[in-house]
Amino acid sequence: MTGDHDPAGDVPPPFQRARDALRAVLDGPSPRPELELEDMPAPQRLAPYAAALSGSVYRDDDTEVASGRLIVLYDPAGRDGWAGGFRVVAYVRADLEPEFAADELIGSVAWSWLLEALEPAGFTAVSGTITRAVSESFGDKSDEPSTTELELRASWSPTDTGSGIDMAGHVAAWCEVMSATAGLPPAGVTALPDGPGGTAR
Repeated sequence: MTGDHDPAGDVPPPFQRARDALRAVLDGPSPRPELELEDMPAPQRLAPYAAALSGSVYRDDDTEVASGRLIVLYDPAGRDGWAGGFRVVAYVRADLEPEFAADELIGSVAWSWLLEALEPAGFTAVSGTITRAVSESFGDKSDEPSTTELELRASWSPTDTGSGIDMAGHVAAWCEVMSATAGLPPAGVTALPDGPGGTAR
């Protein structure tokens, strides 16, 4: 988890705390068993300091159904459009379940998932796009079913909740959205296989 300027002793304390929070998430238990998180190289030109995580959501058969990246940027001088020195950039890609793919409002729903997940962590100046892409097969592959992917790209500025910036909370929000777009029930809720998508309990 390094940034452009990362010699020993040259990391600003706010970014060091953010980086420590990301490391604690990686070293701790996974937010849920279907989710795997990893450290990844951070972009080198977006800000003087940056750290990044990647994540994947797997089905029981080890099929990856969603993936994502979370990048934490820090510029002590701030940037236009940022509320403070930090900016969080998130990407989520998921294979939509058929019942979700048919919903014309899935983009709005996924965006609401993000805003609701971020609320406890504190955020402002959020922006982003959601793209839904349908892939159809033809010719020798015409018997393969159509698939629908959803891509969410968003960025926001974390805000102080009264005891500092809750960077672990922003990671948790990203994980929650990645899991939701993959069709998983909320953490702690079990899906029963007795209907389309199961029944939550």
